[in-house]
This record gives sequence, C-alpha cells and structure tokens, in this order.
Amino acid sequence: MNENNTAELAKGKPEMKQPTGGFKFVDFLLVLMMLLPVAAGITLKVLFSVPTKGIEIKGPLIYFTVDMPVQQLPITEAQANSWLVMISITGFALFLTHGIRRRVYTKRQFVAEWIVEKAEGLVETNMGEYFAGFSPFIAAMLALSAFSSLMSLAGLFPPTSDLNVVTGWAILTFILITAYRMKCGPLTYLKTFGDPAPAMAPLNIISELATPVSMSFRHYGNILSGSVISVLVAAGLGGLSELIFGSFAETFPVLRVGLPAVLSIYFDVFSGVLQAYIFAMLTMLYTAGAFPADEFFKRHPEKTPKTAEV
Repeated sequence: MNENNTAELAKGKPEMKQPTGGFKFVDFLLVLMMLLPVAAGITLKVLFSVPTKGIEIKGPLIYFTVDMPVQQLPITEAQANSWLVMISITGFALFLTHGIRRRVYTKRQFVAEWIVEKAEGLVETNMGEYFAGFSPFIAAMLALSAFSSLMSLAGLFPPTSDLNVVTGWAILTFILITAYRMKCGPLTYLKTFGDPAPAMAPLNIISELATPVSMSFRHYGNILSGSVISVLVAAGLGGLSELIFGSFAETFPVLRVGLPAVLSIYFDVFSGVLQAYIFAMLTMLYTAGAFPADEFFKRHPEKTPKTAEV
C-alpha cells in the first residue's frame, strides 16, 4: 500500500475503484434515457406536423383519439411531451445516484447531495419541520415544470403551454391543500369557512375554489404569452428584413439574427424556471398555511416537531 492510499484511509475515505465496463455501460444507457425522449419528441413532431406558410400559433398537435364512454379522449403533443420529460428526469435521477457508495465521493454524488439539500432547505424554510417529507414532491414538481417549459428550446411544444396539463397539477395541489386543512376533522374544516365571521363564508368558499384556478392560469398564461411574444417578434423582424433587404432576406432574414435568441433566453429559460419556482412556492405556502398546526399538535402532541417542543 503506497503513502497516498495510507493517507486516504487515515482520513476515512477509502480508495475509489476505477469504473468497470458494466458500470460504464449502465451509465451509457442512462444517458440515452435522458436524451432519447427529446429525440422521440422531435420525431413525432416532424411526422405529425403539416407544413404551413407564414406564422401560425396553435395548440398542441393531436396524435390520435381514444374512444371513451362519455366522449373521445385526445392524446396530444402536450401529454406525450409530459411523459417524455418524466422519462428524462427519471434517467437523470438514476444517473446521479448510480454507483453511490458510503464514504466514496464522486462529482455526481456531490450534485445529487446538493439537490437534496436545497430541496430539504426550501421545504423546511417555507413549510416547517413537520413537512420535511415534502422534499421529494417539491423537487419533482420543480423539475417537471422547469424541464417542461425548457422543451421549447428543442423546438417542441412545452406542456406548460397547455392549460389542461397545468390545471391537472393545480387540482393535485388543491387536493393536497384540502387534505391538510382537514387534518383535524371535517367539522373543524367547515368551521374555517366562518372565519372571521359567519357572513364571510361565501367569500371564503369562493376563495378556496379560486386557488387551483389562479395557480393554473398564472403558470399557463406566463409560459404561453412568452411563446406568443417570441413568435410575433420573430415574424415582425422577418417582414422588416424583407422590406429593407428585399429578396436577399428571403434566404437570410438578417434582422432575425440575435434578438429572437435573447428573447428565448428570457421567455424560455428564465421565465420558465421562474414560473416553476413560483408554482412550487405557492404549493408550499398554501399547504402549510391551510394546516391547522396549533389544533393538530394539541390533539396529537406526540407528532409535535422537536424544535417546536423546545
């Protein structure tokens, strides 16, 4: 054993073994799992898109419909891309955690631990120690929303631009909020609609039902408006290029070089990530705010967080 190995063992860090061929092969498969869904989405878009002239703003493509008892169920580009995003995120998570060993530190392990620590810190700061188990849910929500919006960078329809997709997320959040509001029983839940006075009950009910509506329209509206603005600016610059440079601009729209890319950085990257963060923050704040903590911990003192006991 050389001096380096001795010093490493003395520090409590065992020597890292070189990855085997099987390990590298699994890594390769996981990388494919991250990238192939994007390629599949591009392939589907090319196969089902109909060539059009000029600028056209429309909803997601409909791949096919499924006959249902009440009405037909359309399988759209937004639904397919949502599944593709989930497959890519799953591949990314498996890639980061592949080969993790105790007391053996790698770059991917540092990245995985950083993501976990940030998610746990975000939940603890905004929801409290009682909601520590929410970290995986919030991390998944952030990743799904952000990467769904970023799909527009690959020329694909972002699922967050479909109101049906975002409304599904908002309804899930609303069910979660209601479940925690009813932690002390249905009667206590109904009494909350009478605060601060019984006359406020109708307004409180409307406010409760408006929560998923406002969350879905806020997220959907911001992502869709960014896409529409980018397309309109690109179309306007293309027309201005033809007006100034004539036929040369038909093959090379000079004025469309640069500015649309800058707008894409803002609307597709910054705004998409920001809206994902806002949606996750609203989920945490609404859920924690709906939870009747004082009453619940009085009834269940054994579930009181240790920091609250101190």
